[in-house]
Order: sequence, then C-alpha cells, then structure tokens
Amino acid sequence: MLWISALISGLGLGSMYGLMALGFHITYTVSATVNFAQGSSMMLGAVLTYTFAQTLGWPMALAVLLALALCALYGLAVEFLAVRPFASRNSNAWLMATVALGIVLDNVVMLTFGTEPRSLPSPLAVSSVQIGDTGVGVYPLQLLIPVVGLALAALLHLVLRKSRWGVAMLAVVQNRDAARLMAIPIRRTIAVAFALSTLLAGIAGVLIAPLFNVQSDMGTVFGLKAFAVAILGGLSSAWGVMIAGLIFGMVEALVTASLGSSYTQIITFALVIVLLALRPDGLFGRAEVRKV
Repeated sequence: MLWISALISGLGLGSMYGLMALGFHITYTVSATVNFAQGSSMMLGAVLTYTFAQTLGWPMALAVLLALALCALYGLAVEFLAVRPFASRNSNAWLMATVALGIVLDNVVMLTFGTEPRSLPSPLAVSSVQIGDTGVGVYPLQLLIPVVGLALAALLHLVLRKSRWGVAMLAVVQNRDAARLMAIPIRRTIAVAFALSTLLAGIAGVLIAPLFNVQSDMGTVFGLKAFAVAILGGLSSAWGVMIAGLIFGMVEALVTASLGSSYTQIITFALVIVLLALRPDGLFGRAEVRKV
C-alpha cells in the first residue's frame, strides 16, 4: 500500500518537474538559452494565486488566470532584461543574469509576502478518494496533475512540430538569417518562448500549491530539480523531459518512502550523474551534428 501511495505522489511531483523542464526545453529549442529563474516563476504562480484568492478574496478561477497572465509577463521581462542584451552580443552572461533576476524576485516576494509558509485550500485537495480495493486514498488533485502535465507536453509537441507558428519558432534557432528573410519576427518569437516558459512554471506552481506550503523560497529546489530533469531527458525533446520528470518524481517518492527523506537527494542526484555519464545527451536527446 505504501508503494502505491508513493508512486501516485511521485507521478504528481514528476509532472511538476516535467512542466518546469518543458519551459527549459522551449527556450532552448527556440533561442539556445534557458531561464534559470524558472523556479522563481513557479513560486510566483503559487504566491500570486494565494494572494488573489485568499488575501483579496477573489474567485479561484479569476485568481489563477490573472496569476498565470502575470507569470507570462514575468517571462517577457526575463527575456528583455536578462537575456536579450547579452545574447545579442553572443555573450553567455545571460546565465548569471537570469539567476540574479530570480534571486531579486525571490527577495521581493519575501519582503512583501513574508517568510511564513501558508496553505492554499483547494476543493481538489480536501477529501481523498479510494483507489479500488487497495485501501490507498489520494486527493483528486494528485490524479489531475499528471494528466495536465502529459496533456501540455503533447500540446507543446504538436504546436512545435505541426503548426506554422511552431515551425517558425524552430526556424529561429536553426538559421536566424533564413528566418529573417522569411519575415519571421525573431525577437518577438523568442520573447513568446520565454513567456510560454514561465507560464508553464506558473501552472506547475498553481497545481502544486494546495499540496505544499506556499512561501517565497519554494521554487529554489523545484527549479534545480527541474533543470536536472531537463538535462536528463534531453533539452531538445519535449516528451523526453516530461518522461524524465515522471521517472525522477517516482524514484524520489520511492526512495523517500523506503529509506526516508535523508537519502532522497543523495540517491536521486547520484542517479542523475550516473545516467548522464552513460547518456551525455540525455535519455531521449540526440547529439548535435555540427557542420564544418
């Protein structure tokens, strides 16, 4: 029974890692850069939802929609302030700039929201439902999270590979000169990719908030694990990062259930190192072919 509960919990956690890792995937696919403030974006979604729904008393649907819209705007700010000025000069300083911007946001939220963890009530996380005759009870939200994660991964894959807009986004990173000649708005396309990246992280924050405490530093560890998942799955594969997230989450939950939380980070990250040593391009990634 304990294993079943751990697996279900792991699927929920893994879906969160996968959603955030999808954000890394889309920015890398479009601009060959990533947003290291992704964990802060996840925290922002949770904190804003709590503020609008609990502090201001707005309807939950309105609170979620506005929180996600502001997360997307934050993504635009990240691209404009911390990525574009450096990437346009072929500088890798955007690595530190995105980290710094995330730290700034974390501390602004700490000063305005406070450091005390708070609980976000949800009708999907109030009473548990029984799974068959196993005697295991789970919240409906724990079952919904993997469904949402996989659905968004499938949608993102279809948009990038099948739609005209998605093909245009892929063209930007593959050949900017050709994309410019085809009248593709390169800067706008990259900005949209960052907005979509932080939107996905915000969705993860909104979904996980009722199951965890909402606080200003909640995104730090989530962001680190999500990046590990993105590398493990292969940054170039949407399905890869999502599947890697599910695997990471389930392994983490099983280790915690069997050995205790003290061993969780040791074993999971050691496993990441071993797998990357065996598959440097990720489990589902492909080595980049460079023409000379």
